[in-house]
Amino acid sequence: MNFLGIGAIVGATLVVLMPLFLIMGTVIYRGIGSITWAFFTRIPQPVGETGGGMANAIVGTAMIMGVAALIGIPLGVGSGIYLAEYGRNASGNIVRFTADVLNGIPSIVIGITVYALVVLIQHHFSLLAGGIALGIMMIPTVCRTTEEVLLMVPQSVREAALGLGIPQWRTTLSVVVPSAASGIITSIMLACARVAGETAPLLFTAFGNQFWNLKLNQPTAALPLQIFAYAISPYEEWHRMAWAGALVLILSIMATVILVRFATSRGMLKGAH
Repeated sequence: MNFLGIGAIVGATLVVLMPLFLIMGTVIYRGIGSITWAFFTRIPQPVGETGGGMANAIVGTAMIMGVAALIGIPLGVGSGIYLAEYGRNASGNIVRFTADVLNGIPSIVIGITVYALVVLIQHHFSLLAGGIALGIMMIPTVCRTTEEVLLMVPQSVREAALGLGIPQWRTTLSVVVPSAASGIITSIMLACARVAGETAPLLFTAFGNQFWNLKLNQPTAALPLQIFAYAISPYEEWHRMAWAGALVLILSIMATVILVRFATSRGMLKGAH
């Protein structure tokens, strides 16, 4: 029976991992051949010309994610702290319900909403609008995960700090939050990984750009947008570039998550312990 149980567990694990291996294998097989130095240093070439790259889309993605992080991380972590430490009441239940509903809203709906509230007011697409859309999507994930991580901190830790006469707000910021720092950072990275590949919201906000853009109030390129545009084109060269872009996007997300998990596991981000 023990052998059968272990076999069933191993089999279930392989079934779960198989889609990941298939996706990664396909993307690597189709995209690795188009990964060149020019891909990271040049902008897209006009139709009919070979070469070029997605340097502007890579930089655009980083900038959009930076704006999204500035919006989503403070609001998400702050609301998560509130729910864990002060949210055992009606207002806390309202915040939880709102976060859960927001987490279930399709990304394209968020994109359309930001289009109506930001793009139409600006009268043009922009990097800022794209960052706002992705930042809104980050908030519920960071909020609810932060709450769960903070609730895992033993109550005795809070009681010990309060017993020394430390105010509750100081206990939360100086004792509870640092104790759960690695978990909070992991939740932030999960939220970033979730929104980094979103295309639908950016179609209505950042829109895309074939050239360089470093301004917040102008349309900007992004890897998901560039991949989408190339994938639906009839040109074989653009199809190859789309696969290369997908590979770079996946590897960048994986590398970021792995580095953060490694840092937290080694205690580099647990200075308060």
